[in-house]
Amino acid sequence: MRGIRLKLVVGVSAAFALLAGSGDAQERSRQRQPAPANAKVSFVDLRDNARVPGKVLVRFAVTGMEIAPAGTQRRNAGHHHLLIDTDLPPLGQPIPSDFNHLHFGGGQTEAEILLSPGRHTLQLLFADHDHVPHDPPVMSEKITIEVEAAPEEKPRTAAAPNASVFFVGLQDGATIPPRSVIRFGTANIAIVPAGTRQDNAGHHHLLVDTELPPLDREIPSDFNHLHFGRGQTETELTLPPGEHTLQLLFADHEHVPHDPPVMSQKIKVRVEAASATQAPAVPQGAGGKPGRTPAPNDAVVYFVYPRNGTTIYATSTIRFGLRNMGVAPAGVIKPNTGHHHLLIDVPTPPLDVAIPSDLNHLHFGNGQTERKITLPPGKHTLQLILGDDQHVPHDPPILSERIEVFVGNPRKRSQRR
Repeated sequence: MRGIRLKLVVGVSAAFALLAGSGDAQERSRQRQPAPANAKVSFVDLRDNARVPGKVLVRFAVTGMEIAPAGTQRRNAGHHHLLIDTDLPPLGQPIPSDFNHLHFGGGQTEAEILLSPGRHTLQLLFADHDHVPHDPPVMSEKITIEVEAAPEEKPRTAAAPNASVFFVGLQDGATIPPRSVIRFGTANIAIVPAGTRQDNAGHHHLLVDTELPPLDREIPSDFNHLHFGRGQTETELTLPPGEHTLQLLFADHEHVPHDPPVMSQKIKVRVEAASATQAPAVPQGAGGKPGRTPAPNDAVVYFVYPRNGTTIYATSTIRFGLRNMGVAPAGVIKPNTGHHHLLIDVPTPPLDVAIPSDLNHLHFGNGQTERKITLPPGKHTLQLILGDDQHVPHDPPILSERIEVFVGNPRKRSQRR
């Protein structure tokens, strides 16, 4: 049995979900592969209304069909997808790849996921080599599970009794535009980056449309809990029109709130809709160019395969991952999302304009997380960069390290050494 370990914190605000409703680009329906009438998928040893810990190993089973990795076209075969807290996607299109739609294109049959306390729904959906569900769809029943709160995990760092954090220039009840700069201040406590252990010091976290998390554990990192682990004291925040709540929570080197907790008052803000005759406010860059889309400071893009120094086949499937952000197709505007670009044998492009699209700059604007490529023999460099809805790198940029791979015979390489 093949397995994978994933760390996923689920707790996305309904306010952010509004952005996906009107903006998702609908692509044409694709031809669906037939599935046997008796085919089915199911959860192994996980029943409806089960009570589970925050970190749970979920196992999947399939009968009447075979498991084949994504990209491998085979009759009566496919791979698993796990839907978390969401309804079925359109059945004539590739299944999205984001926090709510987990792909197991390597043929995995289990995953360890981390869920926030409370009720969650899970459903399995099988799909073909292109991530498109079969006809008829092969899916499990949607089950509900209850995630129990985890016990205390980490000790809390002491803070000065008079330490405080607060919003700068933003009052309770304020009206703000959809895209706003939110500034935060401190008093009687020092700001240091995450990972830097120092007495009476820490860094900011911004809670958006959510309650205080448990104070004796690491603050989640998701759409509702924004980390500023580099010591930032402001952020550009995009919110949909309507009422929202904001609160600051300071935390130590491990993102755990202090004792006593150092937090601001929770304030309410109203986001006004952009005028029909006036373009929404967009930050301006140098020369009047549109500014770059903000990203969480701890977002990471990385290679799942290959690793640096790996010898690969001339035709190989490159797989990539993303942490602390979601994947959204090109043209779809959602906070803290983007899509992958693969750079082959080229330096990093300019970060304030759209990433080129050519044989050395591959775009994955449909939200793909893997691609089969063919390279000539020899040494090559690969690098990943995330782009926003317009293919422009975020601010700060989300880049992987540039890795080297070798195409050829690994035995001959070892002999040359």
